[in-house]
Amino acid sequence: MASVAITYSGAEGLRPVEKVLLAYSALVSIVVAFRAPGMAGWEWLLVAHGLLFGLFGVFLLERPGRSVSLLREVAPLLLLFGLYAELDVLNGGDPVVHDALVQGWEAAIFGGQPSRDWWRSAPSAIWSFVLHGAYLGYYLILTVPAVLLAVRRDLPALRRFMLMVMTTFVVCYVFFIFAPVAGPYYVFPRPEGPFVDNLMARLVYGALEGGSSYGAAFPSSHVAATAAAVIASWRASRRMGLALVVPALLLVVSVVYCQMHYAVDAMAGLLIGATVGAGVLRAERP
Repeated sequence: MASVAITYSGAEGLRPVEKVLLAYSALVSIVVAFRAPGMAGWEWLLVAHGLLFGLFGVFLLERPGRSVSLLREVAPLLLLFGLYAELDVLNGGDPVVHDALVQGWEAAIFGGQPSRDWWRSAPSAIWSFVLHGAYLGYYLILTVPAVLLAVRRDLPALRRFMLMVMTTFVVCYVFFIFAPVAGPYYVFPRPEGPFVDNLMARLVYGALEGGSSYGAAFPSSHVAATAAAVIASWRASRRMGLALVVPALLLVVSVVYCQMHYAVDAMAGLLIGATVGAGVLRAERP
């Protein structure tokens, strides 16, 4: 069967990442329509997704200005803030979660609950500092490669990066909408004492208190997007990809050791990120 190549030539029309985001936006709009009776603020979600369609319509102008062209390059990452925040609204704030099922998988594979038991059996103030820092490093893993590729004016690599990362997020978000899992951060008693008495841990908990979405644990979008970002960065520059390997590995460990995700959340995230990355690379081949 002949494969269809993904091109990044800047030709007129929607780019692959924009098609992915518009398809997701359409899906969310349908979900909102069905869940509207029990969803506070559903009208604003429809308005927001209508504006998203309008934004991508502006991108299709025959001769967009320089500011519009720049916005188009960075828009996918900017949209993440809204797409993640709306998950709480989509799930009604108190969804039926499937933690018991995921905990069953966890027990069958690992013989227990690593996310609950690991830090308790091996508490380390040093590793807590390092791994909570690695957890925060997720934001740098997603943004620094994009900035470097933009500075280098490597548009094919930048658009490939956006496509891999955003498609990975969309796949994870579909799980969050239709099969929400709260995760160990909500289900088990949270770490306390000297283990979290450090700057990095306080920063992490502050960020989670201000912007965590309930039901967004399985698969781990942190791990999935990180895996996709490493693959995209490696494809653009071996040096850039190598620089991300250690931070990415530490992040995978951190989400379990710091009790943010079940271990199977991380495993599923790795699988999704790697699958999306490989799929995009395969689709590029002529």
